[in-house]
Amino acid sequence: MTNAPLFDLLAFAVLPYVALFTFLLVSIQRYRKSPFTYSSLSSQFLENGEHFWGLVSFHYGILSLFVGHLIGLLLPQQVLWWNSRPARLYVLELSALVFGLMTLIGLCSAVHRRIFTSRARRVTSAADWVVLTLLVVEAAAGIYIAVFHPWGSSWFATSATPYVLSIFKFNPNVSYLATLPWVVKLHIVNAWLVIGFFPFTRLVHALVVPFPYLWRKPEIARWYGIRRMDPIWIQRSATTTTAAIRTARASGAKR
Repeated sequence: MTNAPLFDLLAFAVLPYVALFTFLLVSIQRYRKSPFTYSSLSSQFLENGEHFWGLVSFHYGILSLFVGHLIGLLLPQQVLWWNSRPARLYVLELSALVFGLMTLIGLCSAVHRRIFTSRARRVTSAADWVVLTLLVVEAAAGIYIAVFHPWGSSWFATSATPYVLSIFKFNPNVSYLATLPWVVKLHIVNAWLVIGFFPFTRLVHALVVPFPYLWRKPEIARWYGIRRMDPIWIQRSATTTTAAIRTARASGAKR
């Protein structure tokens, strides 16, 4: 590690500990002081159709990729055994690419909504834009790697896994990453940035395991705040209510 370039030391030996420390400290502190902020702060009531399909694509894609990367970290030998047969390797690589595309499509849908839907744009914070940017870069880099640097599941198990394990052993060894392409290094650095920025955003809702939304039916959220209601809708509702009251009074008078 001492012979590594300064950038590699900062990006792959220092940044991981800063990101992990920030993740743990801020996540715990936020949950203790503001537990009700552990939410995705849904903007579904602002626009439902595009929101739902983008949400499904993003969550299925990113959760599948997360599980795949976790398996590669915990069971690298089993991954290499699986990849020993070309057919199985192709299935794994193609699946990863598909899930990466799903993730990117979902992210693009979220960005599109927050740019072109005025109501969604008004409730989008600076933290939302930062994390969306980081996730788009992460997904795009992963897709680029899958297309132009294939068989990533194999070199992930032989290079990235030992590197990550060295981080958790408090003996970071960046030499495992020395020969990897620049886009792979970007992918790794960006992943640490996502982890470090994670507890400051609405992504913290993932820590409370809200997985039932993956199979539940679409839900419609309605806003009943008088100030947000459409004046025409309010006028029509008032007219309908008044007519119903008059009809009820007329029926009572006849009796």
